[in-house]
Amino acid sequence: MPKVTAAYREARRDEIIDAALRAFAVKGFQGTSMADVIAETGLSAGAIYGHFAGKKELFAAVASRVLDARSDELDAQRRGGEPLPPGEIIATLLDGMRREPFSNVIVQLWAEAAVDDEIRLIVQGVFHRLRDTVRARLLDWAAADPRRVDGDPEEWATRLAPVVLGLGPGYMVQRMIVDDFDDEAYLRTLSEALPH
Repeated sequence: MPKVTAAYREARRDEIIDAALRAFAVKGFQGTSMADVIAETGLSAGAIYGHFAGKKELFAAVASRVLDARSDELDAQRRGGEPLPPGEIIATLLDGMRREPFSNVIVQLWAEAAVDDEIRLIVQGVFHRLRDTVRARLLDWAAADPRRVDGDPEEWATRLAPVVLGLGPGYMVQRMIVDDFDDEAYLRTLSEALPH
């Protein structure tokens, strides 16, 4: 039997994550079964379970991929090498999230995280990574000109990161349930509302 290379395993893992993302986007997290993911990939159950123990582990991999894409977008958005101001940091993250096919599942997952400890731990891990990403970008901006902030840039970034991150759920919830919500205006106004 030929040896499977690490590159092949990684490509197969990516293929499974892509299929899971599509399945979650259509049926939501709770409505998607492993059978749905298996059908979406066209692979055998053994091929899927050789990479992921189950749906929750697969969701964690999907969430990690989405977060990595947002981090890459923040890096790409740096204006001429200058750090992005706080409003542009969160606007960039939210703009990327609204383009994700997975975005309609996020609000559902937050609700499930409130009652399911395993999902809460997964979602909490994603939030911690996202908070660290936002904090690092805020620190870059504050450290570039410490006069922009009150006090130590590092302490300021640590205090502001959860506040900036908190603007995301408000955006996502309104976008999902308020018919006349103007998401473009929300994203534009972030730069006015936060230090610049």
